[in-house]
Amino acid sequence: MRGSPLLLCLLSTSCWVDLMPTAGDRIFHFGACRVSMSLAEIRAGFRAIKADIQSRDPIRSLSILSHPRSLHRVKSSDRCCITHQLFTFYVDKVFKHCRTEDSFVNRKISSIANSFLSARRKLGQCREQNNCACGEESTEKFKQILANYEGLNVTSAAMKSLGELDILLDWMEKPH
Repeated sequence: MRGSPLLLCLLSTSCWVDLMPTAGDRIFHFGACRVSMSLAEIRAGFRAIKADIQSRDPIRSLSILSHPRSLHRVKSSDRCCITHQLFTFYVDKVFKHCRTEDSFVNRKISSIANSFLSARRKLGQCREQNNCACGEESTEKFKQILANYEGLNVTSAAMKSLGELDILLDWMEKPH
């Protein structure tokens, strides 16, 4: 078993590298879970398409994410759960229905979606370790977001949700 210490060393290094943030990444604390991601990169991609996406939103009087108390006053213990739910919501519902005739916009959407998919995967690993419980309050807040989304047709709801991405990013960056 001479190779075992070498294998253990390589495995440990691999795990350590996976946990280290890459250039431009920050560590975000969502309850007991920590996720490394580059919000600056996501914001830059979103800024590049924001005007285009928001111009496609026909209903300006309704908001999906900023409905009263949707993301306000989320308990620290519920941040992992609701963040995982929101990443899943964006990956499974929003990004799938945000296709335009503009390939530049589509590439930016795809890049943002990949960032969300990666963060969701990391939060999912934390959830599997039972560090990401869903309280009643976060469940109710997420149900309100879904109700706002499902009250519109799929394409309009997806474009509106993508157009409100800065609300989610601002919430994620707030110290809690």
